[in-house]
Amino acid sequence: QVQLVESGGGLAQPGGSLRLSCAASGFTFSSYGMSWFRQAPGKELEWVSGIYSDGSDTAYASSVKGRFTISRDNAKNTVYLQMNSLKPEDTGLYYCGKDVGRVRTKNTPWGEGFIDYWGQGIQVTVSS
Repeated sequence: QVQLVESGGGLAQPGGSLRLSCAASGFTFSSYGMSWFRQAPGKELEWVSGIYSDGSDTAYASSVKGRFTISRDNAKNTVYLQMNSLKPEDTGLYYCGKDVGRVRTKNTPWGEGFIDYWGQGIQVTVSS
């Protein structure tokens, strides 16, 4: 069965860095786009970043563009989120998600409506 397991969260100071990992199993990882989402306390789920199945293209929410970098290693079935210049407003539960379909084009939107499997989530807290 499909499993997505996040790791690497924790506490960071403002301006600091963290790297999240999402280890995937139970499907052909290299055939699917992947995304990161987050949910801050009392707020709705927010799409953060996405990456094509072969890593050829990436996308970011405006709130993290220039600070976060998504990448993947298809040999290790893992997608990463490097988070730099962290801000207190980056605090939340971070989830990785698998695209519902194999085909992603420039016209395919990113977002929770296009995800069929989710990780369990991992806490990121940015505080001094």
